Formats: sequence, C-alpha cells, structure tokens
Amino acid sequence: MTMMTDELHYHEARRLIALLRDRQISARELLQVHLDRIAAVNPQINAIVTLTPELAFARAHELDQLAARGEFAGPLHGLPMAHKDNHLTAGIRTTFGSRLRADLVPDTDDLVVERLRAAGVVTIGKTNIPEFAAGGHTFNEVFGVTRNPYDRSVTAGGSSGGAAAALAAGLHPLADGNDMGGSLRLPAGYCNVVGLRPTAGRVPVHPAADGFVGLSVAGPMARTVDDLALLLSVLAGPDGRSPISLEEPGSTFADVPAGGLAGARIAFSPDLGGLVDVEPEVAAMVRAAAAVCETHGAVVEEGCPDLDGADECFRTLRAWQFEATLGAELDAGADLVRPSLLANMRAGRPLTGPQVGRAAVLRTTLFHRMREFLDGFDALLLPVAPLPAFPVEMQYPETVAGVDQPDYLGWMRPVCHITVTGHPALSVPGGFSAAGTPLGLQIVGRHRGERALLGLARGFEAVTGHGRRRPALSTGPQA
Repeated sequence: MTMMTDELHYHEARRLIALLRDRQISARELLQVHLDRIAAVNPQINAIVTLTPELAFARAHELDQLAARGEFAGPLHGLPMAHKDNHLTAGIRTTFGSRLRADLVPDTDDLVVERLRAAGVVTIGKTNIPEFAAGGHTFNEVFGVTRNPYDRSVTAGGSSGGAAAALAAGLHPLADGNDMGGSLRLPAGYCNVVGLRPTAGRVPVHPAADGFVGLSVAGPMARTVDDLALLLSVLAGPDGRSPISLEEPGSTFADVPAGGLAGARIAFSPDLGGLVDVEPEVAAMVRAAAAVCETHGAVVEEGCPDLDGADECFRTLRAWQFEATLGAELDAGADLVRPSLLANMRAGRPLTGPQVGRAAVLRTTLFHRMREFLDGFDALLLPVAPLPAFPVEMQYPETVAGVDQPDYLGWMRPVCHITVTGHPALSVPGGFSAAGTPLGLQIVGRHRGERALLGLARGFEAVTGHGRRRPALSTGPQA
C-alpha cells in the first residue's frame, strides 16, 4: 500500500520502520523519497558526496521481497543511509577526503558498516569529511566544502559534517560517524542534531591500526535521542576483532530510560572551569540549559573537574597516533596533503618516550578526576563549540572571544578536553545563536553510563524542543 510521502524525509527513524513493517510504504518507495530530497537539496549543502542509487534500489528490492513474505532483515530494515567517507564500504568509493585515496574502492566493509548492512540498512552513498577526518570544519580537495543547512554561509562542523548536514536537511534519517576530538559532537551541535561519543569499546572499531588506544571511537548520529539509541543498539556490542570491545549487548540501548531530568543532580560549566575561551552567547546558552534542568526538577550546581593538562595530553597523543598510522602515507604524498594536517602528523616525530609516557599518565589522571567528580553528579553540562558556526571560507576560527587561537585545534578544546577523560559525551540541540544558527549542548555522563546519559538527554530534548526547528531549504520546482 502506498502512502502520502509529504515530509516523510523528516519522519523519525522509528516511525519509518513501523511504516515499513506495516507495509504502508515499501523500501523502494522510501528510497525514492530520499533520493528526490537529495536531488533537490544536496546541491545547496554538499553533504552526500558519493551516491549509489543503482546499488540502493537493488538492495531495497531484496528487502521488499523479504517483507512480502513477512520477513525483515533486521531492526533497521529498509532505512536509507549514507556512510561517513572514512568508513570502508565494499564496492563503493571511500576517499577519506584525501587526494591520496581519491580512487580507493575497498573490497570489504568496516565493522560499523557491516553491522548496519546486517541490520537492514539500504546504503545510498557516502557523506563528506575533512581530509583524513582531521579538523572541526568539513572541507577537502576532493569534494569541496559542506555547508550548514541552517545558514549556507557557515560551517556544518566536522569531521562528521556531511553526516550531520544530511540529517538536518532530511537526506536520510540516521548517520554513522566517529570522534577523536569532537567529530561527532561538533557537527551535531552546529546542525541541530544529536551525536554521541560513546565510551571506547562500546562500538567496536575494526580495522584499526592501533586497536588498544581508543582515542578515536565510532558512534551514532540522529535527529532525536530515541533514534540515536536505536542506532546505538545496532552499532554496540562485543566483537572479537576489537581488543577493547565491551561485552554488554547492543540491545541494552534499544529503549531510552524514563525519568528525564526530575531528581537528577547536574553540574554545569560554560568554560570548563575557566580553561577555555567561550563567546558570551555560548556561555549564556549553557547557563540557560542549566536553568531549564533546574526548572524541571534537577538539582543544579556550577562546577567542573580539574582538567588541567588535558590540552597537552590530547595534542601529544593525537600527534603520536597520526604519525604512527599515517606518517609514511602522508610523507609519500606530501604535496597532496593539507599543510596543517601534515604539520600535525610531523609533530609526532620529535616526541620523546617521556613525553608520550607523560601524556598517557595524564590521560589516566584526567579519567579519575572526571570519574570522581561524577560520583557526585549524574551529568556535566558544557558547550560543544566555544563560538557559533563560523564562515565556510575559514579553515578554522583564529580567535575566540577576542583571544587568539594557536592553530586549528585551539578552538576545539571544549570537546578535545573531554575526549581524554574517556567518558561518554553527547551533543544535543541547546538553542540558537543571535544569527539563527544552532548551538550544541555537551552532556558528559559517567564512564560506560550511556543508558543514563541517553535518558537525561531525552529529558532535556523533550522540554526544550530545539531539535524540532528545521532549516529553510529551497526545493526548487518541488516547493
């Protein structure tokens, strides 16, 4: 049975799955709705950079045949989805946003894509990223820049910028990503969607050059917390190919705990205890979010653990890992690599054993500081980015609140500092700037405490409704 498809591209993933299972719409019809939306809107924002309609229709046809027999491929049966362009996709171009890999077509899927396909996703292509997913602004020499659906003159964030922009624009209902220094949280915050950096090992990563480090993690993105939890339930769970994968099954996260904000004990800090520079309207958003939590029954207190040393820790371990995993490749193609990325990789070479060892010890110290702080709180509210979305022409903001930033990592400290604590952190829509662009609220939860974190985030989402505000995008003749 065919149903009306007006605004179907903005339906929640859970609602779409119900329609597919009730056979009110077919996987092929749902795919066509999204391909039409991509054709109408994607040229304005450049979120999806590789499109595979023939492969997608073939897969959708298989799923419709299953459904006709009363069978379903998995919990995401029939949902169209593009994958981040640093996730390997068998038979589909995977460039890593780099001219060095512009022609790469893998013969295998990585673990995240493998799980999504097994769950019934219809792969429609790839989403844009910065070169080798390095940086909080999505641009590269292969596909160009991704623009923010809410204001196409500003960044969509990065590195999962294409994924976040596609969600915000209604190009697909769920998205995969990964996060080292904010790559899930920053674009979610700038695009008014939800992104979760889970505890390392919650979503296993394979292949991984160094499977033990856990500085970069894979995770889910969606337009609502409920849909984020659904996707996490598919992505999470143990896998023997990842030496740090957690044993808790993904199904644990399929339903978000009830309860919301009432009775929760919540800390907040607009500037991470004075360690980061923050624009006044971002600080005001964090304070307003804390006030909302208090109004709805939470016990709220301003405070933050001591994160001194987080910058040194993150920069050292990131440079060391970049050199270890990409050094030879970037050297061989140095003339094709963004200079700031090349410099960051080469910064890992003069590092001494004591420097790397100090960073490793600092990381453990920072974990315990956050752990001990959250013994007294259920969550910590922070900004995602320290300033509203900046112009797409800038590689990165050189100043924040009038303070010069040292390089393209400087402005990202609100998320980088949390990375090295090892705690799960979620970006949820927190409001809008004076210019009308989204601002993200970062909620940090207890180690391995994703379920409770999801419950608090859904409570905040329910009483604010920021995520329901859609961007104004022209659809040409279809409008």
